Amino acid sequence: MRKAIIKYNNNLAGILTEEDNGEYQFVYDETYAQTFPNQFITFQMPVTTRPYRSKILFPFFDGLIPEGWLLNIAAESWKINKNDRMGLLLACCQNAIGAVSIHPIKIETNA
Repeated sequence: MRKAIIKYNNNLAGILTEEDNGEYQFVYDETYAQTFPNQFITFQMPVTTRPYRSKILFPFFDGLIPEGWLLNIAAESWKINKNDRMGLLLACCQNAIGAVSIHPIKIETNA
């Protein structure tokens, strides 16, 4: 499982999760939903406290990932497969242009 904090204008907007079965979930933070009910991160995902679920990475988040030659550089630099969309999102989008930024959450595993 991989997770990321999603910030909108440096405010915690929600949590994006890639579950072990490959599905994705995005949930707006409750405080964010109460404080900024009309400040959605994309038109396709209005602010709500219910989770959004998808079998593929949500198009908005996928659109933040670099393309073309910049994708090649990112994939080679971080040794990430170009098809690992969540991996690329976590590696490349902490300082994305625009109001939304992605911040990886390190999950502790008991090994």
